[in-house]
Amino acid sequence: MGQGMGAIHLSEVRCSGQEPSLWKCPYKNITAEDCSHNQDAGVRCNLPYTGVETKIRLSGGRSRYEGRVEVRTGGPGHLRWGLICGDDWGTLEAMVACRQLGLGYANHGLQETWYWDSGNITEVVMSGVRCTGTELSLDQCTHHSSHITCKRTGTRFTAGVICSETASDLLLHSALVQETAYIEDRPLHMLYCAAEENCLASSARSANWPYGHRRLLRFSSQIHNLGRADFRPKAGRHSWVWHECHGHYHSMDIFTHYDILTPNGTKVAEGHKASFCLEDTECQEDVSKRYECANFGEQGITVGCWDLYRHDIDCQWIDITDVKPGNYILQVVINPNFEVAESDFTNNAMKCNCKYDGHRIWVHNCHIGDAFSEEANRRFERYPGQTSNQIV
Repeated sequence: MGQGMGAIHLSEVRCSGQEPSLWKCPYKNITAEDCSHNQDAGVRCNLPYTGVETKIRLSGGRSRYEGRVEVRTGGPGHLRWGLICGDDWGTLEAMVACRQLGLGYANHGLQETWYWDSGNITEVVMSGVRCTGTELSLDQCTHHSSHITCKRTGTRFTAGVICSETASDLLLHSALVQETAYIEDRPLHMLYCAAEENCLASSARSANWPYGHRRLLRFSSQIHNLGRADFRPKAGRHSWVWHECHGHYHSMDIFTHYDILTPNGTKVAEGHKASFCLEDTECQEDVSKRYECANFGEQGITVGCWDLYRHDIDCQWIDITDVKPGNYILQVVINPNFEVAESDFTNNAMKCNCKYDGHRIWVHNCHIGDAFSEEANRRFERYPGQTSNQIV
């Protein structure tokens, strides 16, 4: 299942099986020399049988892992199979469908399935399906209860999936963001390409070009693939977009979102990074690099490798020119539009506390979105700010 990241808390855990928590089991306090990430523990859980897989099936595909989604609805004596409207159907809904089918992870969620034979099933019985991605069946997702509403009618516009036994899983190295964050006042005459790619705040359009500057919060992003399949752009090379100014192709329009939020979640500054180059910058010892952007090469991140966006490249920043001094949350979200399927999206967001005094910025307490307990997360969100630049 790959290696983990960050601190290792427990070693030589010995449970009787009756404990309510691993922390109640006998364990050894460890030092860095005692354990490494190639010894990370894992589990495979067994869900109790619920019969949800009997309420869904695929048809028309080339293998049992793909096809048009059919669901069973109705009560005793009135059971019938039908199709799902393809409106708004995407990766998260496909994740739930593949899980319910027992076919692993979603590879693609399809809104058009005209190339698969629909057989005798032509009635649409479910529409408006919206999932968070963690549900065990499509019944648990929100959907239109009785009245079926579909913008595009006909079997060609019904939902389909392509499932896979393995999937990628991207994770941001949060400590590196904290270590590399700094402010730069960059002259406008050096930002023409960045403006062309919409990497500056909207107020930059009315600036007195080429005079003046923009204040940028810069940091490095190191993105690891800890999954069991390579992370590949959704679009093939034939549809990548060439950007003349920077002299490179974009394989994904939006690869990461960068935001500055107030403690109550209001966005006060934002940035984004298009994936102009998804490649294996470095890998674990026993893994070989497979992807390199040079010479129009294939893009992706191999399992066990990571892609590094250094702090000193264009658009690797948030334009904070208009941000007032105060206490904020820095948020980075990888693959925010779920363009590429992963095994787990709950670890795609990273948050940090930051204090900005108008001249300097302190970034600390960076962590992956699901790393804190509920209590620790509440403390994080109620962060009162720093009274000095001493961070304990």
